[in-house]
Amino acid sequence: MLYDDADREAAEGLRESVVAKARRSPPAVEKEARGVTEDGLPVHSFQSLLADLVTLTRNSAVTALNEDHVFTVYARPTRVQTRAFQLLGVNPERTQ
Repeated sequence: MLYDDADREAAEGLRESVVAKARRSPPAVEKEARGVTEDGLPVHSFQSLLADLVTLTRNSAVTALNEDHVFTVYARPTRVQTRAFQLLGVNPERTQ
């Protein structure tokens, strides 16, 4: 999901020595050039991913029939939000 290089072993294999400048693996270069992950989602920086995640809302609501009964309504997560929470192993409905 992020621009980070997920294949560090391949990137290390491209270095000529331990003191040489680090290089990115071919999949990381391709991901950056395309701006899309292998599963078709947009690639994010950490900041842009956080900006995307904060749009997921949890609302407390009541009805006119019973104002004492409060219920929670969750927004439907986007594909990016769903994938981020899957990778984190977090159920967004279980966080407070």
